[in-house]
Amino acid sequence: MSICENLRKLKEQIPSKVRLIAVSKTQPVEIIKQAYECGQLDFGENKVQDLVAKASQLPADIRWHYLGHLQTNKVKALLPHVTLIQSVESLKLLFEINKESAKTGRVTDCLFQFHIAKEETKFGLNWLEAVALVHSMEYHRMKNVRIVGVMGMASLTEDMEQVKKEFHTLTRVFYDLKDQFFNNDPSFKELSMGMSGDYPIALEEGATMLRLGTIIFGERKYIKETDKD
Repeated sequence: MSICENLRKLKEQIPSKVRLIAVSKTQPVEIIKQAYECGQLDFGENKVQDLVAKASQLPADIRWHYLGHLQTNKVKALLPHVTLIQSVESLKLLFEINKESAKTGRVTDCLFQFHIAKEETKFGLNWLEAVALVHSMEYHRMKNVRIVGVMGMASLTEDMEQVKKEFHTLTRVFYDLKDQFFNNDPSFKELSMGMSGDYPIALEEGATMLRLGTIIFGERKYIKETDKD
């Protein structure tokens, strides 16, 4: 089945208010361009050097989402190309994004990434860390970042009940943050969760963004890792 057909079928299943992020990591420019020519505008990458390289070769109206662990020393290179940074998991990182954004007069949209999975290897805030962050004076001084929601990755497991619990946890976090800290901020509206193997559950739990790769592009051909961000 073609990429266009895969996208068409997905968009028939997904409510129009839910944004589909095509996770294009490891995909060559030619394949991404095929998806773009089928009307897909939102793409996600998890390595800075890959996103920057692809953005320079592809149409300017593509909306790039950064999904991976982000080192502070890579922020400057990323910012000119990214629409949304989905993986903010520390005050230090947010401070750096704000600092570099201020240099060019932009406001950068970000999501707080929460650790909801069983795996300790995944990154993300917990509830107490997030509360401390939004209460901090440093955060309140930031004028060049905007928190527009939350992101999380469920455990890599075949136990869909476990996945459902984890997505439900993230949904609760989203609404608790909204009620307590962002109640008067209409831009705080994004709940990014769900990948190719579990997106129907994410939709049930209220996702507004799905991050799908394999179901669009097919199984990935992994290449040797050279970038550690």
